[in-house]
Amino acid sequence: MADNRAVSYAGAGKVEVHDIAYPKLELADGPGVNPANVGRKCEHGVILKVVSTNICGSDQHMVRGRTTAPEGLVLGHEITGEIVEVGRDVEFLKVGDLCSVPFNIACGRCRNCKERKTGICLNVNPDRPGSAFGYVDMGGWVGGQAEYVMAPYADFNLLKFPDRDQAMAKILDLTMLSDIFPTGFHGAITAGVKPGSTVYIAGAGPVGLAAAVGAQLLGAAVVIVGDMNEDRLAQARSFGCETVDVSTGSPQDQIEQILGIPEVDAAVDAVGFEAKGHGAQSGHEAPATVLNSLMDVTTAGGGIGIPGLYVTGDPGGVDDAAQRGALSLSLGTGWAKSLSFATGQCPVMSYHRELMNAILADRVSIAKAVNATVITLDDAPRGYREFDSGVARKFVIDPHGMLAA
Repeated sequence: MADNRAVSYAGAGKVEVHDIAYPKLELADGPGVNPANVGRKCEHGVILKVVSTNICGSDQHMVRGRTTAPEGLVLGHEITGEIVEVGRDVEFLKVGDLCSVPFNIACGRCRNCKERKTGICLNVNPDRPGSAFGYVDMGGWVGGQAEYVMAPYADFNLLKFPDRDQAMAKILDLTMLSDIFPTGFHGAITAGVKPGSTVYIAGAGPVGLAAAVGAQLLGAAVVIVGDMNEDRLAQARSFGCETVDVSTGSPQDQIEQILGIPEVDAAVDAVGFEAKGHGAQSGHEAPATVLNSLMDVTTAGGGIGIPGLYVTGDPGGVDDAAQRGALSLSLGTGWAKSLSFATGQCPVMSYHRELMNAILADRVSIAKAVNATVITLDDAPRGYREFDSGVARKFVIDPHGMLAA
């Protein structure tokens, strides 16, 4: 039996790389596994040799101790891998196929999956609709920041790359298909971005930058990215975005300097529940700040896409309400302006094939836009620390040295 090593959550501010069991086509007991999922047979699944797996801002929320994630939870929901074993019930994939794995786990059989709402599958998580690899309250499916991982419902979920050599030549772009590129694109789509739109994106982390790339791909006239980290703002400017520094104040005045009016057609929240205040309050956490500011800057009748993560359990929340995911939103502003809001997990399968085609046809360079940076599995703890410090990089873990080669 092959060995397996993985990155796991080891308490607030800490991750560790250690040996774990080689995956089987069955969900075993372990940290975070819902008891109702223990022993679940997965002959519809495959075992993957992980080619690349990325550190995500959503992982950072857990590692900071800002969720109810248990210690020992194996991390990682952004996975690209080579199939090394197929289950009895897998019909259309074979050993050797190189595939992108959506971070959503979806059965393909329930009502929501049949309606392409794969982020809220009804059958994979006993706690609630929707599931993901290596994430708190998502059923306990083992994460992919590892050498090997099991992916269930493989025929439905996995996106096979048409040509292995072509895929490996663009692997740093294609590795973004498992989450951040579709997630950012989903933020732009649900905000209503179309040709000629003006767009404001709150947050210049990898998802915010992916949303900016998505808005450009959709034909936006002007894409403005807001943050308080100058390195990340410089990264946004590197591929043609305008930027605003919200540490100097709310974004309206700076947007007006760029556009001539203090509002945009569409807005995206790529920050989530750990948002900080603007201007003089920029050093203090104020989780409703971004959503309220987006309602202010979005034109009447416009849309706000919210791919940024919000949770129902935040032990580190600034008050009792925030710890329950209850924020002081100016919903009256949204109602008065007839704004539309879209929240929740991105249904990756709605976008990943088309975005793959855009990458393979050289229509987009998402890896360059997010400054993809390759590290080894053993370097994952350093990657987490540096990402948490605010560096303008997207860390890509290379468990087997295949990217380096």
